[in-house]
Amino acid sequence: MKVDKNISLKAYNTFGVDVKAKQFISVSSEDELFEILKRFYASELFIIGGGSNMLLTQDVEDTVLHVNLKGIEILENHKNHVLVAANAGENWHEFVTYCVNNNFGGIENLSLIPGNVGTAPVQNIGAYGVELKDTFEYCEAINRQTLTKKRFNLEDCEFGYRNSVFKNKLKDQFVISKVVFKLTKKKHNFKLDYGALKQEFAKKKPNLKSISDAVIAIRESKLPNPKTLGNSGSFFKNPIVQREKFEEIQKDFPDMPFYEINNDEIKIPAGWLIETTGLKGFREGDAGVHEKQALVLVNYGSASGQNILNLANLVQEKVQQKFGIMLENEVNIF
Repeated sequence: MKVDKNISLKAYNTFGVDVKAKQFISVSSEDELFEILKRFYASELFIIGGGSNMLLTQDVEDTVLHVNLKGIEILENHKNHVLVAANAGENWHEFVTYCVNNNFGGIENLSLIPGNVGTAPVQNIGAYGVELKDTFEYCEAINRQTLTKKRFNLEDCEFGYRNSVFKNKLKDQFVISKVVFKLTKKKHNFKLDYGALKQEFAKKKPNLKSISDAVIAIRESKLPNPKTLGNSGSFFKNPIVQREKFEEIQKDFPDMPFYEINNDEIKIPAGWLIETTGLKGFREGDAGVHEKQALVLVNYGSASGQNILNLANLVQEKVQQKFGIMLENEVNIF
């Protein structure tokens, strides 16, 4: 267990925002996690994992609890599938790489998504036609008030688009300690209908490694590396609108890209909406809209969390004015 006082959280959030924590505790085992949860009231703890889906706008007065539990374990090994457990502190991309290297299929499209395994279910992370819920078996989480461990199955998590029960009615009530995935060993169900992946594999046979490599190449060509340019990936959710609203916008923008969710709902890429307002590449001080992917807000060096939030508000305002759509933040604001 590591305890520090008055330290910068710059290294613990992918935006690289320099705010301070009055007290910082990093735990590397479930026993240590229970010990800290017993010591503090739930309201006294600010819990972080990989720091990838958050924007810190001020110093943190509460004790910061860094959940750094490591370990990957095969729980069940069957002929056609495997159950793999990953502890909350495992880096998400490193876990994907482990699965690909072991020929465990299902999450290869989610390569290079920043963050840790423990926060992945909260957001129901997704990319290129695949979401975490597609391979999710269950997770184990500790109730911050009662200190009891609970298993959450797929139905319990109420997964939606970049959403889960942990972001809504159970927000701040549980700490996820382990996530279990059901992955294929044979007859992998490749998802290649999404955008650039469809083009990439139009004329060649896919496998887990080639799909993962393709996703990595696509993401690296569009998205900045948080290690070199502060960001949290997609800052906004892709809005889902009613067909009537979509057709209204389409009259003025016939080339607008879209994805049909069902007969009544259409998903519109938020990046396209932002780019069409002319904000792609826009910069205000060290807070900017990325020049290659308008969905990503970046910190060019010394932007504060408030600077980035002000930019996010400007983006929402411009999209609202032009399209009548209010973009919803995918990133959690603190």
